[in-house]
Amino acid sequence: MVYLMRHGQDDESYVGGWSDVSLIPEGEQQVIESAEWIRDNLNIKKIYCSDVNRAMETAKIVSKIIGVNYEDTHMLREQNKGILNGMLRTEADKVLPGYKKRDVDYRYPEGESLKMLYGRVKKVLETYEFEDDVLFITHRGVINMIYYISNDIELDMNKKRFGVEPASIHEYDYRNKKIRRIK
Repeated sequence: MVYLMRHGQDDESYVGGWSDVSLIPEGEQQVIESAEWIRDNLNIKKIYCSDVNRAMETAKIVSKIIGVNYEDTHMLREQNKGILNGMLRTEADKVLPGYKKRDVDYRYPEGESLKMLYGRVKKVLETYEFEDDVLFITHRGVINMIYYISNDIELDMNKKRFGVEPASIHEYDYRNKKIRRIK
């Protein structure tokens, strides 16, 4: 078994993606609570995190609480929202009106489509040599893609479908291709 954790709540007045948006105080508290749960319920031996700021901030907190170092990697990054990465949503609405109402094939200018993220995550799942008791700290988009792939569900735009909330924890049985939320 490996475990997936979404980063804590960030400032949602900005477009996420590959941005340098930070956790908000509520997000830091969510991470502390999840890290304490991890410490008390799991035996994590390694932590890998997305190299995007909010995931690294999350990893730093978890690492301190559970006493396991982390390593960051670009493989766990969220969908690249291109020119909108880190932009205020009010500005993004002016630059690219209706950007939130696109379909899975829509590619952000200088970024990627949801379908491209799906393909990127699928490739990681097919090529990564998993080890048990590893925690991956990543983003809703990445964890959602693992749900779609594992459950053989057609990709859609419902980002809330699988309950991947800030600092939520998911167990991924990579041998049997099953995933479920555990906290």
